[in-house]
Amino acid sequence: MLQEKIATIPVTIETERFTLRPVRKSDAGLFALYAGDKRVAEATQGIPHPLPPGTAEAFCARAMASAGEEDIWVMDGTRSALPEVLGVISLKKMDRNQSEVAFWVAPAFWNHGIASQAVLALVAANPQGNSTMFAEAFQDNPGSARVLTNAGFQYLGDAESFSVARGANVPTWTYIRKLG
Repeated sequence: MLQEKIATIPVTIETERFTLRPVRKSDAGLFALYAGDKRVAEATQGIPHPLPPGTAEAFCARAMASAGEEDIWVMDGTRSALPEVLGVISLKKMDRNQSEVAFWVAPAFWNHGIASQAVLALVAANPQGNSTMFAEAFQDNPGSARVLTNAGFQYLGDAESFSVARGANVPTWTYIRKLG
């Protein structure tokens, strides 16, 4: 018998100022604009810089066809007269009912509480029913570390992760959040 993974569609999560919603094909243009910014790419593990043609479209296709390994949401500000894409947040499934949180926000919206509100909303909704969430921040990005600690994540230790945009391993702070 052939078994196929059924794509899961992330739930929509409301925050005070914006909505966390599933990725749409129409998001590719703003993804390319924002993720193509060197500051965004260098703050993530997986975004290359410069952004190769077709990368944003491939990201949208992967997010929309998710086989359940990772749920990805767009921070959509349209209901508050903000842009349709403010950033992205995701939960990548791990073993033992755990996930890893990752996020990025477009530079125009840095220091406006967007990332903090998104992480808090995702933790509160706990759409995968996790017992534990992990996250990490590059050590030269204290803003992301503050987002995590403000959302109740506890410092776990130092590590390092490869950054595609930097082409190097980068020191990180790792965090844990125990849930319910």
